[in-house]
Amino acid sequence: MKQSLINLWYRDTKESPLYVNETAVRIRAGILLLIPLFLGLTLYDVVYTSKYLVDTNTLVDTYETNMDDHIIYAAEVTHRVYEYSLQTGLIFYVLFELLSGMFVFTSRFSPSIFISSYFAKNHPPVWKPLAPKRFAWTIGALVACTCLIFFNPDTFAGWVNALFGRELLTTTENFMPKGTGTSLVWVCLSFMWLETVFGFCVGCKIHALLVKVGVIKEECEACNNLDWDQIAKNKNQV
Repeated sequence: MKQSLINLWYRDTKESPLYVNETAVRIRAGILLLIPLFLGLTLYDVVYTSKYLVDTNTLVDTYETNMDDHIIYAAEVTHRVYEYSLQTGLIFYVLFELLSGMFVFTSRFSPSIFISSYFAKNHPPVWKPLAPKRFAWTIGALVACTCLIFFNPDTFAGWVNALFGRELLTTTENFMPKGTGTSLVWVCLSFMWLETVFGFCVGCKIHALLVKVGVIKEECEACNNLDWDQIAKNKNQV
């Protein structure tokens, strides 16, 4: 526990570049996976279930039938109103977790990093450079910000309109394309599931591709990840 509090999931908090324990990163992804799952259930409820609430206590038989000989009832029906304060709070928390994991100092404020580091301590560490993970979490942070706008379009539109002094975005309906929320949740679920189950980091692969084409410069991972103790031990055995 003490070691988890001191080093978190880093091999050495003072080295440069930084390396993190891939095992702990995968455990953390599994923990945070619960949030997009909940958001997916929210969107399923909004998109695929009834948009109306029927007060069954007010049901009255009209003694009439429709074309299919089904009995017609009259009842008090209200349109459902959706309130996303809980979902917004969870997205803000995910955004906080993604940003806090990018630096040693801010990592100490992340509950999920402490938990994942603790559960990973009994497993052999797999050290990976932090830079690709930072890139992947940056993509995740952009997705989280887009989700915040999707769940709070009127608030965002109000800020934009106030900033420019005129109505650029409507505040009476969601100006984002239909299906945006569902698509973003599927993206989050897929990326985090791949990270948790297979250890496949999509953002890291994009980072590697950008390094390969020269968009991003990266230090030699193999050069900075040498196990000098093991090398000395092998030399002595020769």
